Amino acid sequence: MFLWQKIFTVHPDNPQSRRIEEIKSALSHGAVMLYPTDTVYAIGCDLNAKSAVERVRKIKQLANDKPLTFLCPSLSNVATYAFVSDTAYRLMKRLIPGPYTFLLPATKLVPRLVQNPKRKTTGIRVPNHTVCLALLEALENPIISTSAHLPSYEVDDGKFSSDGEPQLSRVELFDYLDNLVDVIVDTGEEPTYQVSTILDLTGDEPMITRRGLGWEAVAAWV
Repeated sequence: MFLWQKIFTVHPDNPQSRRIEEIKSALSHGAVMLYPTDTVYAIGCDLNAKSAVERVRKIKQLANDKPLTFLCPSLSNVATYAFVSDTAYRLMKRLIPGPYTFLLPATKLVPRLVQNPKRKTTGIRVPNHTVCLALLEALENPIISTSAHLPSYEVDDGKFSSDGEPQLSRVELFDYLDNLVDVIVDTGEEPTYQVSTILDLTGDEPMITRRGLGWEAVAAWV
């Protein structure tokens, strides 16, 4: 059995290459991690690690017909995993990297366990986050990214819905998920609870299906 340390302290702006390589090694061996993104803290794993993806679904209590979003390092990499029309390409080029999830028709490289089984679509993001991009570059595979918001949280002063306030601090979030994940990436950043904007690019015209961070920037185009 492959063993790795639990918490990796990583500099948010200049991630240490040794730490990134250690996390990459864990992911390559099927680890599930808790990590910060440019929107929320996320639970993730290597896109191609089937057992890890199944564990992510179990942690989030997601049915197999619920698609999972994953991160890619660049627009050219997105085109490997999704069919990108000319219209979609022009819009994505303006927005990447950033807090946007793009719904696109999936290619055969996207595992069925990740995509929408009826529509054959997938959700992809290119994050504006130094540590995420460093991990993607090291792993050379997309990374699953589903918010670390669980159905409910138990904290000292009561129970809070994942849709309500107040939310967990970084320490509380780490404590809550400690027994559910293998690796915790700690950049010192406190969790935010502002989700990404979801853009459906599967039709003739782009559509905003969820207003999150940055939605005003695309409202005039969509």
